[in-house]
Amino acid sequence: MRFEFETKYNPKDFEEEIYEKWLLKFCFIPDLNSKKEPFCIVMPPPNITGKLHMGHALDNVLQDVLIRFKKMNGFNTLWVVGVDHASIATEVKLVEQLKEQGLTKKEIGKEKFLDMAFKWKEKYEGNILNQLKKLGVACDWSRKRFTMDSFCSEAVLEFFVRLYKDGYIYRGERVINWCYCCKTSLSDAEVKFKEQEGNLYYVKYKFCDEEGFLEIATTRPETIFADVAVAVNPQDERFKKHIGKKVYVPLINREIPIIADSYVDVDFGTGAVKITPGHDFNDFEVGQRHNLKAINLFDENGRINSFGEYFENLEIKEARKNVVLKLKEEGFISKIEKILHNVGHCYRCDETVEPILSLQWFVKMEKLKDAAIDVVRNGEICFIPKRFEKTYFNWMENVKDWCISRQLWWGHEIPAYYCASCGHINVSKEKPSCCEKCFGVNLKKEEDTLDTWFSSALWPYSTLGWPDEEKMEYKTFYPTNVLVTGYDIIFFWVARMIFTGLYNTKNVPFKNVLIHGLVRDEEGRKMSKSLGNGVDPIKIIEVYGADALRFALANGVNAGNDLRFSEKKVIAARNFANKLWNAARFFLIQIKEIDSNFIFNFDEILNCEQFFLEDCWVLNKLNVLIEEVSKNINCFEISVATDKIYSFVWDVFCDWYLELFKVRRKNNFNGCCSLVLNIMFYVLDSILKLLHPFMPFITQKIYFEIFGEDKIILNSSWPKQIKQFNFKKQSTDFENIVEVITILRNFRSNLNLKNKIKIKVLIKTEFLGIFKECLSFIESLAFCECLELAENFKEEKCSNCEQLVGNSSVVYVLQEGLVDKEEERKKLLKEKEFLEKDITIFEKKLLNENFVKKAPKEVVEKEREKLEIKKEKLKNILFSLN
Repeated sequence: MRFEFETKYNPKDFEEEIYEKWLLKFCFIPDLNSKKEPFCIVMPPPNITGKLHMGHALDNVLQDVLIRFKKMNGFNTLWVVGVDHASIATEVKLVEQLKEQGLTKKEIGKEKFLDMAFKWKEKYEGNILNQLKKLGVACDWSRKRFTMDSFCSEAVLEFFVRLYKDGYIYRGERVINWCYCCKTSLSDAEVKFKEQEGNLYYVKYKFCDEEGFLEIATTRPETIFADVAVAVNPQDERFKKHIGKKVYVPLINREIPIIADSYVDVDFGTGAVKITPGHDFNDFEVGQRHNLKAINLFDENGRINSFGEYFENLEIKEARKNVVLKLKEEGFISKIEKILHNVGHCYRCDETVEPILSLQWFVKMEKLKDAAIDVVRNGEICFIPKRFEKTYFNWMENVKDWCISRQLWWGHEIPAYYCASCGHINVSKEKPSCCEKCFGVNLKKEEDTLDTWFSSALWPYSTLGWPDEEKMEYKTFYPTNVLVTGYDIIFFWVARMIFTGLYNTKNVPFKNVLIHGLVRDEEGRKMSKSLGNGVDPIKIIEVYGADALRFALANGVNAGNDLRFSEKKVIAARNFANKLWNAARFFLIQIKEIDSNFIFNFDEILNCEQFFLEDCWVLNKLNVLIEEVSKNINCFEISVATDKIYSFVWDVFCDWYLELFKVRRKNNFNGCCSLVLNIMFYVLDSILKLLHPFMPFITQKIYFEIFGEDKIILNSSWPKQIKQFNFKKQSTDFENIVEVITILRNFRSNLNLKNKIKIKVLIKTEFLGIFKECLSFIESLAFCECLELAENFKEEKCSNCEQLVGNSSVVYVLQEGLVDKEEERKKLLKEKEFLEKDITIFEKKLLNENFVKKAPKEVVEKEREKLEIKKEKLKNILFSLN
């Protein structure tokens, strides 16, 4: 052991150095030849568009806790780290950068743009990975992945070709979401809807062969130039006579039919709606059913094309104003109503998304979704908390064909080649020498790239070497064990990983999905640039250390719920680390002063035939802690585990056991110095291991100080329960001593008595043997002098005493001017009143047959125990009052 322990806890002095030691000793790299049970997590890859935020910190702390816990429990662990190319988000950043230089991507060309993108990737990937290291993550850096590296790119090509050949991918003209800002298509999952105020316009469509008009209601008057029909519900008696007739499109007088379709809501507007298949998803489906041609009215920049006649080249918002004015002028608008409706926005740039008719690549989802739904229903994949399965099912059961092509340069190129001779599409991982249909050699490569999520969907196995299923990483670690992610990307990413995993590997990609919420500010608001309430985790680490941030996040998380971040919580966690630091220093100082040649001997504890009561108490509490924390982490109850560790370290170990140790040292340990030191060592060692997954740096630093620079705590074994240390009765007995000391301390605190003032007490208890054995603790820690211990006292002995009532004892404090007797009687009467109310509530509860029958047996028994404790306490108070 080294005894020159720094007096002040300063994480800056050692965190970076410790991480480098872990890397040098290859602590995070698994043994592919190991016979240990494998455990694997793949990190949700951060986008290369900036720096880590607090949500990333939370996500990675949870994963790190699980990885370290499993490794210490004997698993062969692998945590795959990597970053995502984030096609839309990255391209937006690069275009902004070019704009600042007065350039466009078309002006610099595709080759230079991609070169610029890879340089961006190198810079921001490096930043992100360094930030992860500062957080202390136990990732295998030798297997670092990037969604566009050779491993992942090979998997993407293989997946696309397989899907296409199996008939799941097609190229077709359909209505898709188009972002005019990002200049690309979006999948449904990439569109977020916001409730906005808008207008409902009532527009008159004149009949072609008779007088009068049919009035429809629409929120999109500017799209009338792309109308191909007016629809009514076939059950709507108001319009049955008009079905099959024709009306003119206002302003352009093009004839369109009146059709019947059950899609129409009879209660919306007038009950008649215009059908514009080129600019509405539902209208497109109606058009397909009725063989109606779809018209695309807008170009890729959001301007009206030639179909809009004299409104050509107007932007959508400007076109709406002008079309409405023209319709009013011509007498086609009867009224306008204010409404609230949901409007789609791009998840990246937040601009309004426009449904447009476009030729794109799609994945057929109808068959793929069924297996993905089944594996969650039958429990092969479990969501934690379970309520998020509903979110998953809602999306999967209603999923539409997935638009996978993007009009971007940064991304995986679609492996399709068009034959100039016959127009046949050749799909191949490499450019074919000729067309497979007509053997023509003039082949043109598809210019579109793939949706980012197409490659991210393969992440759990592309990172392990798939499609090479003989790769050792794949054979050893797939399927992975746990996916940790936020609820906001269940359909973006989780759902897609599940159905692609089942399709490609015939296995689930992971067994558990641990869902956490968003990290919000102290007031519960979402962190954002506009509010200026974002918190940089690295800046927090620089001030308080990584362990403080990690513990604050782990302690605050509740599966599935949002977390309110507060710097106060980090400060509290830093104070906790400081408490542990000082406790470890105290231990090393004691060893140095008592026996600098001390060597830990666990056998001495195991073979001990007679323990002291205080040792039974701490060993039993440690046993319970080990069992409960292990169970909590295995059940993903991370914050519950941290609460229990915090309570044991601060309250049991530091505030009690170390204080008891000081008293024992004064008494020369009753001749059992070696045993006491061994127990203290064992408890501290167990604390360091239990706390390591949450606070890896400080626990490793202390471990180095105790065991030497070559001892890695992550390579040690997780603490196990020791049957011989199940001292439940002895622990309960010692709680009586703890209670009396606490009662006396509270009494002193209420009177603001200084420690040098010793109070004199009489203690009435039925546990005389226990109290005699532990009397030195009571006198030293409560700063009192015990005049007498007895099972009972004559009334006159206690006549001038303050009575302090516990569950198993009554302490009489000689007043000698310390206490106002009448005031104390008032306190006892008040406490009596509270106890009587509580007893009534408990009795009523236990007389309720429904509760006794339906509640778990252990819950009912616990309620009975509480009732008996309160009755005993009331009995003691009544005795004191009499």
